[in-house]
Amino acid sequence: MKLVQHLLDRKGRGIISVAAEASVLDAIKTMAEKSIGSLLVMDGDELKGIVTERDYARKVIVKGRSSESTAVGEIMSSDVTTTTPTETVNQCMTTMTEKKIRHLPVLEGDRVVGLISIGDLVQAIISDQQEEIQHLEQYISGQ
Repeated sequence: MKLVQHLLDRKGRGIISVAAEASVLDAIKTMAEKSIGSLLVMDGDELKGIVTERDYARKVIVKGRSSESTAVGEIMSSDVTTTTPTETVNQCMTTMTEKKIRHLPVLEGDRVVGLISIGDLVQAIISDQQEEIQHLEQYISGQ
């Protein structure tokens, strides 16, 4: 079974983040430019929260707030569920499903080393299944 560290090795460990003081408009622009659905909210190297497109829709658009004058810190989720590089893909999938979240920051100690999404997990599971099918086909055909 694949571990989170395998996913990070494949996709990279780059972090795209925003400060809590930044405007929601700036955060949404960054997400659009990078084609991502969330940003980590950081104060230096310290994880303060996460802001997602869902936060924007529910806490800004639906409530008629201004994207320009609302700070990321006002809408971010500060109780962030995280994972570690040694967690398995299946453990992360279970966590995300139970908590109804789509992104997991990856921490080594207190240091953020990456971010994985539900899409990353789905790709890993599909890859594992394809490998298993290939091995079974080779076994059945005697190769």
